[in-house]
Amino acid sequence: MSETHEVDDDKGLKPSELFGKHTLKIEKFSQIDQKAIRSNVFEVGGYKWYILVYPEGCDVNDHLSLFLCVAHYDKLLPGWSHLAQFTMSVVNKVPWRSKFSDTLHNFWKKEHDWGWKKFMELPKLQDGFIDDFGSLTIDAQVQVIRERVDRPFPCLDYGYKREVLGVYFPNLEQIFRRFVEEKRSKLEKLKEDKARWKSLGVFWLGMDQNARRRMCTEKKDVILTEVVKCFFIKKEVSSTLVMDSLYSGLKDLECQSKNKKGPRTLDAKELPAPVVRVDKDMFILDDVDDVLLHIQRAILEPLPPKDDKGSLIRIQDEFNKEAYERDEMRLTELGRRIMEICVLFHILSNKIEVAYQEVIVLKMQEELIREEEEAGVGKPKGGGGQKKPNKKTRPKPNRNK
Repeated sequence: MSETHEVDDDKGLKPSELFGKHTLKIEKFSQIDQKAIRSNVFEVGGYKWYILVYPEGCDVNDHLSLFLCVAHYDKLLPGWSHLAQFTMSVVNKVPWRSKFSDTLHNFWKKEHDWGWKKFMELPKLQDGFIDDFGSLTIDAQVQVIRERVDRPFPCLDYGYKREVLGVYFPNLEQIFRRFVEEKRSKLEKLKEDKARWKSLGVFWLGMDQNARRRMCTEKKDVILTEVVKCFFIKKEVSSTLVMDSLYSGLKDLECQSKNKKGPRTLDAKELPAPVVRVDKDMFILDDVDDVLLHIQRAILEPLPPKDDKGSLIRIQDEFNKEAYERDEMRLTELGRRIMEICVLFHILSNKIEVAYQEVIVLKMQEELIREEEEAGVGKPKGGGGQKKPNKKTRPKPNRNK
């Protein structure tokens, strides 16, 4: 997958234009007697930042503390906030032994600095982290996130994603598998009532073809808003990778709907054919006759299996291009599968079941009315029983005649 795939539908900035790096080299680290050290101010994503280091710990002992801070935060406009994922690393002489930590944080007035009080224990710095000249090198990678609420959005610079993909791919898989298990559980619960499930199928096939087609469409923004709300959690660093997966999966669906070549996915023979089509601003299910079957298959079919050909190594000098491309293809395929499940389950829960329930309620009301009418047959008007006629008072005879 090339870097061009990170372009969003908007004419906004690409993730690569919102990403930057900065290095702070502290010379003669062991002789430092300052409580805190600040790097020069650097700019990423249109915002100014600096690295803050506590050589002997911030509110802790025997630890190196590292923070990323928003520069001149007190001069920013009221209500400002910067959402960013960033990685801090202390460089080791042996690159793969370098110490990395990642986090995702929404910077604002009261949380303008964020990081780790216990980044690493001070004695461990002697294990190759201080170079032959007595210097300690700290790297910061900052990815500013331009989030959206109406659709999945690309988050990570190509090179940065390549670095974190191998680290957080297991988290992403766990999130997606948990989501599928939740939908699977709901479907199984629905099918437990065999009579109801059969009745639902009869109801669906008994509907007018045009009505079924209308029910098998939904506006993209309705479903995509639900997707972002479900999967983008600001406090979870893997959320950005999840968004990238869903974004590329959506693009793949759109490309296949137009019969265009989209991002490379796994071998075609390994993949089930898409059952969801994208047409302008709508999601559409074409095979309306077997929609319940498609829903079952999509939810019950296992996600693409893990690739056991080896995991990625974080250090780019030892980057495994083949492993990355395989993971990138799986990232797209997982995103596409999750997008399809979201569309199918939305149509089942919010359209088919709702329409079915309305019919059931209407039938119950009609049955109740019929029972009341039958119970009233044979009863005189006015109900309750025959009324006794009122006694009329006879006029007394006039005896004075």
